[in-house]
Amino acid sequence: MYFGELNCIFVYKLVEKMTDEQQKTLTNFETRIRQLMLLCSSLREENKSLILELEKKETALKKSEESVRNLTTNYDNLKLAKMVSFNHTDVKGAQQKLSGLVREIDKCIALINE
Repeated sequence: MYFGELNCIFVYKLVEKMTDEQQKTLTNFETRIRQLMLLCSSLREENKSLILELEKKETALKKSEESVRNLTTNYDNLKLAKMVSFNHTDVKGAQQKLSGLVREIDKCIALINE
């Protein structure tokens, strides 16, 4: 005989001496243990999937943050380039506005002199 057979004999003898109430309690206990083991297994699987989902979200967030940084840099560069560059139409428009203001001032001075 080896240890496994001794163990089975011991459990068999123990079960023989149990009352119906004790056997019912043992059966309920075994059922609940199996349910807990299944629940534990399903929670492990759920945890794995949630960890994978979290990693995907973190990767997407990092990409989005990098994109925002790039877009912000590009926007700042564009604003700076717009401030620095004066094209011909901008200069001409500014000259026209300034000429209009000078004419208005001249009219005002003419009215004051009358």
